[in-house]
Amino acid sequence: MNRLTKQEIPKAPTKIKHYLTAALIVLLIGWSAYQTESSFIDFVEGFPNMFDLLVQMYPPSWSYFDDIVPAMLDTFRMAVIGTTMGALLAVPFALLCASNIAASNWIYYPFRFILNLIRTIPELLLAAIFVAIFGLGPLPGIFALAVFSMGIIAKLTYEAMESIDKGPLEAMTAVGANKIQWIVYSVVPQVSPYFVSYVLYTFEINIRAAAILGLVGAGGIGEYYDKTLGFLEYDKVSTIIIFTLMVVLLIDHISTKLREKLL
Repeated sequence: MNRLTKQEIPKAPTKIKHYLTAALIVLLIGWSAYQTESSFIDFVEGFPNMFDLLVQMYPPSWSYFDDIVPAMLDTFRMAVIGTTMGALLAVPFALLCASNIAASNWIYYPFRFILNLIRTIPELLLAAIFVAIFGLGPLPGIFALAVFSMGIIAKLTYEAMESIDKGPLEAMTAVGANKIQWIVYSVVPQVSPYFVSYVLYTFEINIRAAAILGLVGAGGIGEYYDKTLGFLEYDKVSTIIIFTLMVVLLIDHISTKLREKLL
């Protein structure tokens, strides 16, 4: 084994660099706190109000469960349909954004720009836009989740595509395979486990996101958040939080087990 020369041995960062980095981080935090008028004193002074709110949230209104079950089911259905639509839309976008598949700057750069633009828009704003188009109800929430899901899944999938093993791609090219065969037999087998994992992960996120879309009139359990908070019914708010937490934990557990088997 050849020994590394002095020029080839990477130099360890000096203590001065560590101190400078730490100083820059502290300055950045301090500057951000100053500009946002954040104050530890205000945080401490807010504790009594936080305690008062918790007192008003306890005990939860357990009888309210019967009222919110249909809305939670709507939230679940919205997440299922929105995630499915987003996953289907993400496939062509991911193929067009992957540099090793699109193989042209004139193709993948514009589509990456569109994808980044979509991912820039928060799901609440998307929901508000679709509410203005389609009116109140679950439909605008579904479309908002679909667009939101497409942005996440397409981003993660095209990055996975760019990191796949090039051996099968070169073998398919050597035997004269066309582009469709190249994708089906070389790209899909390597990427599909990750794609399914990304879809499950996005579904978990969408359950949480769908729970607040009702704040802008997009259906689901969020409408009950809006209603109960508006009337200061904090005991009912805590019931909704507990119910949502139970659903999220259950879905998270199932999704984690499925991802472990896939990967």
